[in-house]
Amino acid sequence: MTDDVRTQRRGAALEITIHREERRNALNERVATGLISALDQAEADTEIRAVILTGAGTRAFCAGGDLQPAADGSPFTLDVADPRHYVARLLRRMDACRLPLVARVNGHALGGGLGLVCACDLVVADEAAMLGTTEVRVGLFPMMILPYLLRVMPHRLMMELCLTGELIRAGDEMARPIVNYAVPAAELDAKLDWLIDRVVGKSPTGIRLGKQALARIREMPADHALEYAQFMLATLARTQDSKEGFAAFIEKRPPHWTGQ
Repeated sequence: MTDDVRTQRRGAALEITIHREERRNALNERVATGLISALDQAEADTEIRAVILTGAGTRAFCAGGDLQPAADGSPFTLDVADPRHYVARLLRRMDACRLPLVARVNGHALGGGLGLVCACDLVVADEAAMLGTTEVRVGLFPMMILPYLLRVMPHRLMMELCLTGELIRAGDEMARPIVNYAVPAAELDAKLDWLIDRVVGKSPTGIRLGKQALARIREMPADHALEYAQFMLATLARTQDSKEGFAAFIEKRPPHWTGQ
């Protein structure tokens, strides 16, 4: 963990906060490293059933990359021969996380910040928060987050955001493919708690293995995906959580999940 990333328990969830309010919670290597460590912490704790990702303050969830011009005037230094850029490391770690990731979008999510939103599983947002990819305004393109924009957005919406650099409100109709729930700022935490409660009451084993399977199935041809899905379904059926779930259904009682 770093001073730029803080964690706290929120019931059965771990809330991870980018704590750089003075920089609009912009991403840099320290932040990415802190977020990766926080995800490791969450997965190591068997009592944690979900992860919340948010930013400090109310202005920004994350304003994207913290651009610091290099000596030659370029906005950042990037070794094109090194595939381990900190943003790529962070997004890969989010992909690999077997806990549900919920974005609490407390303010603007721009560029890489929107990429973090799209890399989460669920999103609750302040309806006034602005979303967009502004890279084209400074001669760039949102390269690192394109895989995640493609997963979440219809193609034409993604292209409009990328080509114009213009922003949309989280509460607007255009943002519906990105945001599960957009509410007034005063209702943000109540809506978040409501959503988290619906998630953490379900089988942790089913969710963990389901997310693991989804990450692989997404990249497979349909025939291979169906074969893998059949294997994973048989694996799930042998878990203690699955047996408990069926027993609870038959006995008409709430299940007691052990995560096994």
